[in-house]
Amino acid sequence: MAQDVEPIVTESTVDSKTTTTLKSPPPSAISPTINTSNSDLCTFGVAGAVQTQILGISTGTQITDDNCEMLKNAKTLYDMGMKVAAVSLMCSDQRVFDAMMNAGTPCPKDGLVGAEAKAAWETADDSEPQDLQQAEKELTKNEKTLIGAGGVAGLLLILLAL
Repeated sequence: MAQDVEPIVTESTVDSKTTTTLKSPPPSAISPTINTSNSDLCTFGVAGAVQTQILGISTGTQITDDNCEMLKNAKTLYDMGMKVAAVSLMCSDQRVFDAMMNAGTPCPKDGLVGAEAKAAWETADDSEPQDLQQAEKELTKNEKTLIGAGGVAGLLLILLAL
């Protein structure tokens, strides 16, 4: 006996919505490395970077320490037996000049030492070393470059924020 089997038919509609979120690392502005690990150098590195979602800026430079160079040059002169030249170089610093005068051992002047140098310094006050505080107030070329680069980076950030 054969039975008639009726097929069961069902209809359904499926609406699906898929959202995919892609997470990626943010863009990076990487500052250049400035290797000044050799302790015999009188320079140090300065670097910086600024990154937004659209633009990244990175810069770096080396700045020379003039006082360190003077000390190394004076030591080299002293080591070569040029003691008067070494003292004369050190006397280009106002603090050293004043200390030498206060100690009664004036800095060499035009090849003169001792009492002759003191008399020469007293008659020619205009040739004393430049006041150190005044020299520190003047910006070097590297410092002006860093300030300018920082100003440009700041301006770009402000413009991008608008």
